Amino acid sequence: FFPEMAASLWKSLLQTTKERILQQRRASLYIGAHGYEEELIKKKLQQFTGGSINLSKEDNGVGILTLNNPKLMNAFTGTMMLELQERVTELENWKDGKGLIIYGAGNTFCSGSDLNAVKAISNSQDGMNMCMFMQNTLTRLTRLPLISVALVQGKAVGGGAELTTACDFRLMTPGSEIRFVHKHMGLVPGWGGAARLVQIVGSGAALRLLSGAARVDPEKALHLGLSEETLSSSDETGALEEARAWLSQYTEGPASVIRAVKKVVTAGRELPLEAALRTEKDIFGTVWGGPANLQALVRRPKHK
Repeated sequence: FFPEMAASLWKSLLQTTKERILQQRRASLYIGAHGYEEELIKKKLQQFTGGSINLSKEDNGVGILTLNNPKLMNAFTGTMMLELQERVTELENWKDGKGLIIYGAGNTFCSGSDLNAVKAISNSQDGMNMCMFMQNTLTRLTRLPLISVALVQGKAVGGGAELTTACDFRLMTPGSEIRFVHKHMGLVPGWGGAARLVQIVGSGAALRLLSGAARVDPEKALHLGLSEETLSSSDETGALEEARAWLSQYTEGPASVIRAVKKVVTAGRELPLEAALRTEKDIFGTVWGGPANLQALVRRPKHK
């Protein structure tokens, strides 16, 4: 009786822990209390159609998210912003997912927002709502328990540059560039790109990139730590294959373990130390004595 009771208590503890971690991850930054009117901005964005955000989930646990609006260099239309939110929700519900590659159709990454949509919502309330909408979506993207990489071909400009910072890693192809052009538009990043850029390259480099609106080529990106590697292939198929191969070294192994790794890193990045330590303990509890852990104990691996 006792072992059974202990096991069921343990199970329910794991369940509540998992639910708590999930709630933390899905919690939106902005709600109605912040003056955020989600339904209103969704209705407005709905009017600016064109392009799509496509997601394919592969059997090996790697998702491929494609920004698909090649005639506008994959600029985000209103409906693409809405679709991105839907795809992120889909990825949150993908229990077997381990990795994610984000790339743009037609050999270029993304040129930011479609200016037609931007002009039409240029009053400050709409602008703020769009900003909150995209920050919510990209924050959820960053917090996914998937190891994510942006495959940068051609140009990642403005909002496109911001999107690359919502991934864990960036890979660049020869001749590509990342450029925060916001200053030239009389703006600062509004999708969370500045805060994330500081976390990736530090405040000095972030200040130079934003105030200089400079083109960051693959060599400079490597030097800054903005990019992990410059791929050899410039064509879409080749670059995608290389990105898959690069990502596979980090997504090798059981989904439960890879996802747990990403969760502890997210906690360490976002939470004050004590909360991060407690979250790490909770996540550790979900894998300790789990199938992968027990198999490893049987194998007794020698760490060479």
